[in-house]
Amino acid sequence: MVKLNVAILARDNESEIADCLRSVDWADERVVILDTRSADRTAEIARSLGAQVVEHRFENFARQREFGLGLFTPGEWLFYLDSDERATPALGEEMRRVIQDGIAEGWWVPRRNFFWGHEVRYGGWRPDYQLRLLHVGRAHYDMTREVHEIVMLDGIDGHLREPLIHYNYRTMAQFTAKQHQYVAYEAAILYKQGVRPKPWTYLFQPLREFHRRYIILRGYHDGWFGLVLCAWVAYYYGFVVTWRLGR
Repeated sequence: MVKLNVAILARDNESEIADCLRSVDWADERVVILDTRSADRTAEIARSLGAQVVEHRFENFARQREFGLGLFTPGEWLFYLDSDERATPALGEEMRRVIQDGIAEGWWVPRRNFFWGHEVRYGGWRPDYQLRLLHVGRAHYDMTREVHEIVMLDGIDGHLREPLIHYNYRTMAQFTAKQHQYVAYEAAILYKQGVRPKPWTYLFQPLREFHRRYIILRGYHDGWFGLVLCAWVAYYYGFVVTWRLGR
C-alpha cells in the first residue's frame, strides 16, 4: 500500500487543531508544521492526538508548503490540510483509491466554504478546487507565489469528487486580519512584476472585482450575504491592493 500522509500548516490554532486532526485520523502519518511564532497550545494538543510536530520559521506560504513536501519520501503521497479545514472519511477513501490507481501525480479537491456560519455557493467559492493531494517527488511549489500558492506537477492532474469542508472565518475581526495579510502578499507580488496603479485604477479595479464576483460568478445567488461578501472582497482585492501598490 502506498502511504497517504497529511500535513497541516499551523500558528496559534489551539481552538481548531484538535477537530482538524481528528478529521484525518485515517492517515498513515499526520504532521503539524508549526510556525515558530506560535505561542499557544497548538503543539501540545497536536502531540496529545498522536501527530508529529515540526517547527519551522515562516517566510511565506509557498516556502512553508515546500518545506512540508521535503519531510516525506519520494513516492509517498501528501494531502495538505489547513487548520480551519475538515476532511471526511469519504474523501479519505477516495484519495486512497486514486493514489492506488496511479493515473495522476496530483489531485484537485473541491472545497465547500463557510463564512460566518453561511455556506457560500457562488461568487467563485464553490467548488473552489484546491490542488492538495500531491505525489511527493513529482510536485513542487512556485516560489514566486508567496500566497495563494501554485503547485508545479511533473505529470498530469485529476479532480476528486468528495469535498473538503472549509470554515473560512468565524468573526469579522478574523476576516479583516486575514485579508490584510493576504493583500500585502498580493501587492508585493504585483510590485515585483512591475505593476503600478494609474489614478483611475483606485476606482475601476474594485468595480471590476465586484462585477466579476457578483455578476459573472453569480454571487447574487447567495442573496444579501453574497452581496456583502462580494463587496468586501472587491474592497480588499481591488482598492486595498491598489493602494498598497501606490504607496
